[in-house]
Amino acid sequence: MSGDRGSAAVDFVLVSVLVVLLFGVVFQLGLSLHTRNVLVAAAAEGARYGANADRGPVEARARTLQAIAQDLTPAYARRADVAPPTVRDGVVEVRVTAPLPLLLRLTGPVRITVTGHALEESR
Repeated sequence: MSGDRGSAAVDFVLVSVLVVLLFGVVFQLGLSLHTRNVLVAAAAEGARYGANADRGPVEARARTLQAIAQDLTPAYARRADVAPPTVRDGVVEVRVTAPLPLLLRLTGPVRITVTGHALEESR
């Protein structure tokens, strides 16, 4: 059994690499889903705010950015692009495009686009 000396250290290193890799993948997935959910909620909130009878599309954009800054960070909100809200057939649409935070950037920046909709109130 003298040939087995030191094999525990090798096993530990090999298993540790796999565990750290698995943790990184799960953490990245959770971070991506959290960011997407926050952006969807902010876009929907901005659309609802802009659909109020006494509000307009400019206020919808500002409210969306405020919600992103409040739920994530102000620096992330500055990197997010909120397209000018549109009103079509009584539906206010807010479209947000923002970078996806990545642990490792093996490719270029990945951007995510989400939309929020709300029925416009009559004036």
